[in-house]
Amino acid sequence: MRMIGLIGGMSWESTAVYYRRINDQVRARLGGLHSAEIIMRSVNFVDVVALQQAGAWDEAGALLAGIGRDLQNAGAGCVLICTNTMHKLAERVQGGINVPLLHIVDTTARALQAARVRRPLLLATRYTMEQEFYLGRLRGMHGIDAMVPQADDRTIIHDVIFGELCCGVVSDTSRRAYLDIIARAKADGADSVILGCTEIGLLIGAQDTDLPTFDSTLLHADAAVDFALDPGQPAAVRAA
Repeated sequence: MRMIGLIGGMSWESTAVYYRRINDQVRARLGGLHSAEIIMRSVNFVDVVALQQAGAWDEAGALLAGIGRDLQNAGAGCVLICTNTMHKLAERVQGGINVPLLHIVDTTARALQAARVRRPLLLATRYTMEQEFYLGRLRGMHGIDAMVPQADDRTIIHDVIFGELCCGVVSDTSRRAYLDIIARAKADGADSVILGCTEIGLLIGAQDTDLPTFDSTLLHADAAVDFALDPGQPAAVRAA
């Protein structure tokens, strides 16, 4: 088994999901008392949010790249950035390490392709919904043309993520608001939903909508288990 390196804490609410999911999957596949070999660096999220809000992406990239190198030097055989938004900096992190960075967009895209969906709705932070690093990778590398909610709905989604989910608050009111947004997108042609923020799975899931739903957190964690348990996995898991 290869060691999994996690860059976590963004927020720790979803990093905890990664830790549990990875270990659950290792136990399910290997049985008994098996658990994953994991090394994690969990950052103080308030510092990262400040860099996001200031547009200081170079500084944030240097921070994550340094953590990636530390995880590699501590024995990690792969690295995961445990947040969708900070995959804006994935190439910077991959450029600083010699082990694969498992890219959350690629793991999600493979599941979308397997399900043969054509027009997924992306629910995520404002950065992820409105910048090109996520949508462009889906489209350019995987041929998936995702749609995003209207501007007012993007504000609701973003504010719930940072104001509630990252703080451990799960609200029925917010769940209904998210489901209303999905219903509007379905009427506009969405055939599936990407939970493209690692906290959204704390609020809604496949059980809440009749559209196929893809939880990027669980897919990313499962990809880490695949990698850890299969030394022969190809280098296609690397970020481009």
